Amino acid sequence: MVIVRLSRRGSKNRPIFGVMVQDHPMPRDGRFIEQVGTYDPRSKQGIASLKLDRIAYWESVGAELSNSVNSLIKRFKVLSKDKITIL
Repeated sequence: MVIVRLSRRGSKNRPIFGVMVQDHPMPRDGRFIEQVGTYDPRSKQGIASLKLDRIAYWESVGAELSNSVNSLIKRFKVLSKDKITIL
C-alpha cells in the first residue's frame, strides 16, 4: 500500500517536513517514491508548498493520505488548483 505522509527533515529543534509518497511499511524518514511538497511549521505563517496535481495523481492510483497531510491540504487549499505556496 502506498501512503502520502510527512517526513521530518531539518536540524535539531528546527523541523522542516517533506510531503512524501512512500510504501506503507517503510520508516517515516526512510526511502520514498516521490516528494510532492514541503511544510515549515515554525515559520510565522506556516509556509507550505504542495503539488496538488501530483497528490491527486497518487490518490487516483490508490494512495492514501495521512491525517496530517489531509489537514494540510484542507488548510492551504484556497490559493491555487495545481500548486499551493503559502508565504
